[in-house]
Amino acid sequence: LRAVGYTKDTPAPPGGEIVRDASGNPTGLLVAKPNATILYATLAKGPKLPPEYQKNSSRHFMREVNRLGVTSVIDAGGGFQNYPEDYSIVEELHRDGQLTVRIAYNLFTQKPKEELKDFSTWVGQVKPGAGDDTYRHNGAGEMLVYTAADFEDFRVERPDMPSTMEGDLEPVVRLLAENRWPWRLHATYNETITRALDVFEKVNRDVPFNGLHWFIDHAETIDDRNIDRIAALGGGIAVQHRMAYQGEDFVARYGERAAERSPPVRRMLAAGLPVGAGTDATRVASYNPWVSLSWLVTGKTLGGLSLYPAANRLDRETALRLWTEANTWFSTEPGKKGQIAPGQLADVAVLSDDFFVVPEDGIQDITSVLTLLGGKPVHGDKEFADLAPPLPPAMPDWSPVRSYGGYQMRADAGGSRHAFAAEAVTAAAAASCGCATGCGVHGHAHAAAWGANVPASDAGSFWGALGCSCWAF
Repeated sequence: LRAVGYTKDTPAPPGGEIVRDASGNPTGLLVAKPNATILYATLAKGPKLPPEYQKNSSRHFMREVNRLGVTSVIDAGGGFQNYPEDYSIVEELHRDGQLTVRIAYNLFTQKPKEELKDFSTWVGQVKPGAGDDTYRHNGAGEMLVYTAADFEDFRVERPDMPSTMEGDLEPVVRLLAENRWPWRLHATYNETITRALDVFEKVNRDVPFNGLHWFIDHAETIDDRNIDRIAALGGGIAVQHRMAYQGEDFVARYGERAAERSPPVRRMLAAGLPVGAGTDATRVASYNPWVSLSWLVTGKTLGGLSLYPAANRLDRETALRLWTEANTWFSTEPGKKGQIAPGQLADVAVLSDDFFVVPEDGIQDITSVLTLLGGKPVHGDKEFADLAPPLPPAMPDWSPVRSYGGYQMRADAGGSRHAFAAEAVTAAAAASCGCATGCGVHGHAHAAAWGANVPASDAGSFWGALGCSCWAF
């Protein structure tokens, strides 16, 4: 709160709530109503890393997603990421040959009421497809105009978009269609999608889309009629695993029946429109693709709640295709990547487990032991560790990444391949347990309990599990 300057006297910004205690002081909790403006604005108020730190953290994050088997991303933009100035670090890494993921980036408008100005400027600066196979422009969105952006906090009521939405959205979509810019539009709720499609159909009558790759992002509550309207306009839908994190909240507000098709992925596929899968990382959900694939296949939240009947779950091959081959439509690169086939880019991930046979509960624990980009190793682990290219230590020297790495494996994942995860949990707990010295008998062994299911119902077992009854008393 001190870093961003929020005090007792700070007013709530438009479209957000600063939660306060009984004395009126901010608690640190921010609630986005009806869109994420407060999130973007708050992050922008924080301190900015020096350029060398930015390059270092970008390289570490790319290596982290390489470790999970990712070789390409589509960047949907984000709040307070101004083009072109805030893209300079990635462009410098690209010039220096240090990008280890292929990036197709969309431009995300930054200022409410100035969206048309933003896109009018950018249309004159860059063309879709500009760049190369490693770093290229991909069009507009996912924010086209702020009045058309709902938000996905299912703990609060659905936001109604303002009456100005259509008037704000139409000139932007018209500009994009006239200049043959693909676009993506954030829309969680069917009500928002209905109004957006009214605008798209109106513009299409004057400026035919004719194969332009445009699509809706998220679409958790889209109905069959709007799916068919998107198909008729030649659009697509990109789905993400936000329900894996918010499924319980959705059910509490809308009920189990409504949650059964949130989103209705199988219905989208049956309509014949392009469907791609992603994460909506890093602010809304994890960047781990295997959590998304697990959700698509099992239909379960991370909390274990079963959301979908078999009719709305995907078989493993279909789910994997949405994450690979199908996604090339959304970056306008069909036939160039997404498959191991002659003539395509040599991007390959050798996985820790066989995705097609590993138990369903193990899908989310898959990693890559060798990742190739254009035939060259960008990550190696275990027997391929020697092939991993060198990476400088994470900066600054107090970065948690130095001690804990990236996405944390589940302590109870089981199997020998997860042994390193249990060791990491124990080491991390020992480092943070607060003991000045270890017990003379047990050392820091009580740290192991931090990564275990402690039998708290039995006092003897409880203290024994903590590893050190002597310090406990």
